[in-house]
Amino acid sequence: MSHQKRIWLERLRKMKGYSQEDIAYLIHIDRSYYSKIESGVRVPSKKLAENLADLLSFHVSIFELEESPFYFALQGSPMVIAHFDLDLRYTWIFNPHPDFDPVSVIGLHDVELEDNDGTRELMKVKQEVINTRTSIRKRISFPLSGQAYEYDVTCHPLFNHKGELIGGSSASTQLIGEDVRSAEIHSCRIVFDN
Repeated sequence: MSHQKRIWLERLRKMKGYSQEDIAYLIHIDRSYYSKIESGVRVPSKKLAENLADLLSFHVSIFELEESPFYFALQGSPMVIAHFDLDLRYTWIFNPHPDFDPVSVIGLHDVELEDNDGTRELMKVKQEVINTRTSIRKRISFPLSGQAYEYDVTCHPLFNHKGELIGGSSASTQLIGEDVRSAEIHSCRIVFDN
């Protein structure tokens, strides 16, 4: 992996009001080591990643996703992958539509990014995923760059390493051309018991 600064991690840390020194102290590591994690030079151990995720309320799999060949394969594809917390605020996003900066969306709701029928519908789906602990799939239209874009959106509940519900994840695939006309997408629900 090329070393890319984890701007999402820096933003989450600052939103919670922590300095790098605070984080290092709370997860029992040296500040310079934490700085290397945030700068993308180091990948934390599984246990350290879990402690960091618990402290800043994100899902530990983000570190694994960065190392996955799928991460590189999906770059530039019409698919957006994201995590959100129990308040429906983004904690991580990959490959968003060009109208959105992947760093500035961290900590925001969809309607704070842009208030329209699509973002309100997406927030309803996310809230239902949290409330029912079920996966939901739905086609949602968003006005982006001055035109309507159709996305096949699937949201799942997201549990931490302790089995606690911490939010959700979403995968949204842009439907293009014939896909939009021929897509027959049904809501599906899968119950997760923890």
